[in-house]
Amino acid sequence: MEGTKKSNIKIGSIVMVVQKQDQSSGKLTEGIVKRILTKSPEHHHGIKVMLESGIVGRVKAIKQEKY
Repeated sequence: MEGTKKSNIKIGSIVMVVQKQDQSSGKLTEGIVKRILTKSPEHHHGIKVMLESGIVGRVKAIKQEKY
């Protein structure tokens, strides 16, 4: 499922995000969505979220709907 649509992402979903400093390398970080930070319904680089660990990044993949 794509991470570019806000409607696909729910609080508690397990996602893979790319952090700002990892954009050039494409390194992904897995975590659970705590907050959705993007206001618009879509973003072409991925919806920006905060994970429960405090990491902020753009969603590149959704692994599990809700945990």
